[in-house]
Amino acid sequence: MEALSSLGRKTLKALKEEGITGVARKTVSYLHTAKVRKIEAEMQMQYVGKIYKDVLFINGVDYTALPHPPRYRVQHQMEQLRANNIDCDENFYLHLDLDQVRNYRVFVIFRAPYTEKLGEFIRLAKELNKTVIYDIDDLVIDTKYTDTIKYLDTMTKEERQGYDEGVRNMQKVLKMCDAVVTTTERLAQELAHYVPKVFINRNTASEVMLQLSEEAYKACREQKEGSSKVKLGYFSGSITHNDDFILIKPAVAKLMETYENVELHIVGILDIPKEFEAFKDRVIAHPFVEWQKLPELIASIDINLAPLEESIFNEAKSENKWVEAALVRVPTIASNLGAFEKMVEDGRTGILCSTPEEWYDKLEDLVLHREKREAVGAAAYEYCRVHCVTLYTGFRFMKFIKSMYKENIAMILPALNISGGIMVAFEHCKVLREHGYDVTIINDDFDARRWCEFQGIKFPVLPSRETIFRGHFDKAIATMWSTVKFLEAYTNIGQRYYLVQNFETNFYEPNDPLRIEANQKYSPIVDIRFVTMSGWCQEWLKEDYEKESRYVPNGIHTENYKPVKRDFSGKIRILIEGDCGVYYKNVDESFRITNQLDREKYEIWYMSYNAEPKDWYKVDKFLHKIPFHEVADVYRQCHILLKTSFLESFSYPPLEMMATGGYAVVVPNDGNKEYLVDEKNCLLYPCGEIEKGIAAIERIRTDEKLRETLYQGGLETAAVRDWKSLENEILAVYDCR
Repeated sequence: MEALSSLGRKTLKALKEEGITGVARKTVSYLHTAKVRKIEAEMQMQYVGKIYKDVLFINGVDYTALPHPPRYRVQHQMEQLRANNIDCDENFYLHLDLDQVRNYRVFVIFRAPYTEKLGEFIRLAKELNKTVIYDIDDLVIDTKYTDTIKYLDTMTKEERQGYDEGVRNMQKVLKMCDAVVTTTERLAQELAHYVPKVFINRNTASEVMLQLSEEAYKACREQKEGSSKVKLGYFSGSITHNDDFILIKPAVAKLMETYENVELHIVGILDIPKEFEAFKDRVIAHPFVEWQKLPELIASIDINLAPLEESIFNEAKSENKWVEAALVRVPTIASNLGAFEKMVEDGRTGILCSTPEEWYDKLEDLVLHREKREAVGAAAYEYCRVHCVTLYTGFRFMKFIKSMYKENIAMILPALNISGGIMVAFEHCKVLREHGYDVTIINDDFDARRWCEFQGIKFPVLPSRETIFRGHFDKAIATMWSTVKFLEAYTNIGQRYYLVQNFETNFYEPNDPLRIEANQKYSPIVDIRFVTMSGWCQEWLKEDYEKESRYVPNGIHTENYKPVKRDFSGKIRILIEGDCGVYYKNVDESFRITNQLDREKYEIWYMSYNAEPKDWYKVDKFLHKIPFHEVADVYRQCHILLKTSFLESFSYPPLEMMATGGYAVVVPNDGNKEYLVDEKNCLLYPCGEIEKGIAAIERIRTDEKLRETLYQGGLETAAVRDWKSLENEILAVYDCR
């Protein structure tokens, strides 16, 4: 009802001020806006985030209500960036989807007021170490500025309150941002009071504008050459410019009174003064036109009028009117103020006026001398077609955007299921994120998840099989051989790394085609820096493939594995861990051992994320897909871990078991030899020797002195492997800080 009441008030106001024609025009505009919003809303509801790009422009201005500002500040700046190989998108601020934060590294918000959704979006972007920039082309960010706009005094109390609230909400968003981009020096000067970093990127004409301007100039040139009329053009834009025209009213009126060949063409909303009644047949009013038609309209006049009443608000305005006229070779006469003073070379690329007398004298000079008009118009054209168009000015803007990048890193994973190797990759991601890097997970699995959580940190996920990648990654890290394909195929990457965690060639039986593919990745077709967490991996990479690698040890969060002394007075619980479907995990051997144990003395638990126990396994409790944060509790409930893998680059379960105060009976392999010491922190037995495995378990059960030695040794081993102490080493292997 409130919306209907507001609509009714607006209709009556339009009827009173503009008549039935005005009501009809606004009704059409309203219906069009409603339709556009409905279509855009439906598109946003279907958002699936299938393209990764560098920059998202978040537009806060409705094109149907105010088309020119977002065209200049969104579409034209996007063109500048695209011309310099930064891919970008645009979205309306009311249609944001929080998932969109995953798909970009920089967000440029143009004149959007605060909403809870936008605030949540900005906070999430900053949590992910992404960059948020505000863009503003007017001083509508504080009521101390907007209070100087005289037209606002004609608003009703309710209208003014709504307007002022919008201004305050824009300031709220502005202050949440890392920087602000703006159009003029005076704007930059004022904005520096609100945001620490300000960058000036002036309004520029697009490629289409340049094309349309050339066509308009050619179409109007002959017609103007054969005419004795001198057409003055005032493109007011909005009703707030009434006071600007008053500044030049005496000069224009006197000229029209003196020279009967002078016409005044007004485009837009302007209250025509009574002084012009005497020559109303030479005052031609044009309605607003679509921007594509504007060059033709400007090209049809002879002199472009750009007066500005002196105020801080006007000083901050851009030189758009001068540029648009220059591109069709029409000279501009403007107030010697703000952006005009900065950009126009008086007497050559335009005419600047500081007093009413100058306005008359300089305007008369232009009216009387066609050759001067043409010379000034031509000089302005030559300057603006190079210095005021998107294609030739975008490089500087691109450099600024890149200077605002937080370094971004992609970690490509074969799946999101937490296994040992994937957990290590997530630990590295956690360190990178906590040190200010923008970390994205690229998931190579058939999995539509858009987010994943590790150790309380939420990471954005891009499914590699669904996503089109166009944006730049400063660094990309592959882990597990299949993910190296992404490093080889995608070109828009700065530095490539391969986190080698095992000799994956041997994951496969002979003659399995994947065996050859896995081996190929140790001789990649692009330049890749090798990183490993295993001394053994470092050795064979160097000896067998002549690859130097950087070493960073694996760690453990000791605070999550609080030790508990085990009570051996009752039944002894043995934990077997591993995927029995993977042959090198050698889980069958574990059960060949435990199946022979006395069931009165021992209880057998089996923990596996993927596989289920085989029929012949004697299992008292099967733990399937246990969440990572619950694994430590499983260890604490068991006395002895039996781990029989014969191929691993690094074996976590024995270390985790020791950290909880438990005991480990282990088959030695290249992945555990760097921290396991027989009789000091564990008991080792040779792979395949079942009786020795049984004997090791019996020794731990019966020998209290041995248990105390292994308990102390295990805790000491875990302490030196704490992840917190490894952070600087992790950063260093990826060339971070």
